[in-house]
Amino acid sequence: MAKILPLIAAVSLFACLLAVATAQTTTSPPGVHLPPLAEQSQGMGVPVKTEDEINEERLQKYRELRQQELLRDAAKLQQLSTEVKDYLDKHNSSMLSIDMIKKAELMEKLSKSVRQKMKELQ
Repeated sequence: MAKILPLIAAVSLFACLLAVATAQTTTSPPGVHLPPLAEQSQGMGVPVKTEDEINEERLQKYRELRQQELLRDAAKLQQLSTEVKDYLDKHNSSMLSIDMIKKAELMEKLSKSVRQKMKELQ
């Protein structure tokens, strides 16, 4: 009997602590003001999105960001090609400057990037 009393006391203490912890998680502590929706439980009319809806939103956001990157890269590609064309029109030479060769290499990288991003958007 002497061994059972401490065990009962420990179980009772644990049950009390569990009840207090549960009560604190369902309501906001004094002095903390949460928005009304944060204090409501899921069954109280708060809209809950499914995992599929969340994934669809993430996919849509990803596509929008890729589209912005695609447009930025295409604009840079257009700018570089215009610069190379202007250089070639101005200099009637078969020799290109190192700067123009670097721009042509950058154009090649950008065109590959644009092509890859276009494939990913499909």
